[in-house]
Amino acid sequence: MTDSRDLDLPAGYLDLLEDLKATVKTARTRALRTINTQLIELYWAIGQGVRQQQEQQGWGSGVIKRLSSDLRAEFPEMKGL
Repeated sequence: MTDSRDLDLPAGYLDLLEDLKATVKTARTRALRTINTQLIELYWAIGQGVRQQQEQQGWGSGVIKRLSSDLRAEFPEMKGL
């Protein structure tokens, strides 16, 4: 049985392969940056919401711990809650 890696490659194949690998790597990097940006914005929004309630309602550490616990229960895959 002949391994497909033993076949003669057409002209331009290796160039296309390198271009496609670079495209995939670039897309992955962009996707990770987008995810990181969204997470930063999410955590900032959570912090702002908590801060506002602390200022307006006088929420103490017990309420914050409960809020954190409830969020972790709802989103167990997330870290930092």
